[in-house]
Amino acid sequence: MEKSKVQETEISVEERLRALYSLQLVDSEIDKIKTLRGELPLEVQDLEDEIAGLETRLNNLKDEVRNLEKSISGKNNEITEAQALIKKYEEQQKNVRNNREYDSLSKEIEYQTLEIELCNKKIREFTAQIEEKKELIANSEAQLAERKSDLETKQSELEEITSDTLKEEETLLKKSEKIESMIEERLLAAYKRIRGNARNGLAVVSIQRDACGGCFNQIPPQRQLDIKSRKKIIVCEYCGRILVDDEIIKESHS
Repeated sequence: MEKSKVQETEISVEERLRALYSLQLVDSEIDKIKTLRGELPLEVQDLEDEIAGLETRLNNLKDEVRNLEKSISGKNNEITEAQALIKKYEEQQKNVRNNREYDSLSKEIEYQTLEIELCNKKIREFTAQIEEKKELIANSEAQLAERKSDLETKQSELEEITSDTLKEEETLLKKSEKIESMIEERLLAAYKRIRGNARNGLAVVSIQRDACGGCFNQIPPQRQLDIKSRKKIIVCEYCGRILVDDEIIKESHS
């Protein structure tokens, strides 16, 4: 209803340009809020992914330590069995009937002695690996604690910013809607189309050093005069952005 009333009453080109630039200022503020809020969730997600990765690594390292400890326990059992066999063979040697039986038992004792040496070597290797992995576990736990602290801080920041910016964004959106109601549909559609195509969301720009404030291509002097006269809406022939003169900019910021 409100929009139709505006359309019924013709507003001047100058008023349209002022409205468009005011709308651009408000929409740019909304863009800033979205950008600010948009970066934090990504940072929070990255930290959550890193924490999940560190936790998986820690669990794998702890599993590896447990497996190595089981291997050490297994080797100790093998040593106990080998020692029992050596004792058994040494007892049997006392009751042999000939040298061949004695030599055969001696070879068994020698074999079991070598098995014990091999098991002890493996135990030393497993123990060294456990120490290395425990050091990695300690470093990963410290890193995990640090990342969890970072995550807590970022989540707190995100909650605070979301809470604060939502109120500000709601106010700005209402302001944006109010200004939009002052602009005819065709022109508003053009503005939104240009904004959608512009990487920085700027659809309305000023002349800066004789160039377009959006794409920085030079604007001829006569065209600059036409822009300052505010008799018609002029767009940049290179990027299609709507051009306004410095006076409108200064008035909007004063």
